[in-house]
Amino acid sequence: MTQLAPDTQEMLDSLRTAVADTLERKRRLGQYAVIWQDGKPVLVGEDAPTKRVGEQNEQDRESH
Repeated sequence: MTQLAPDTQEMLDSLRTAVADTLERKRRLGQYAVIWQDGKPVLVGEDAPTKRVGEQNEQDRESH
């Protein structure tokens, strides 16, 4: 891995801390989060929707 400049590393560490704190706060509040995993957005958390928006719309159209 490429060595980063000290100020760049400090900024990266700050961003990682902010993201970790935000995800932990959302977890404690019972809110889901959208993260990037395996090249796709993924909804994580107990209250995360189980269907994608497009899938919901297709089912609604079929039932009418």
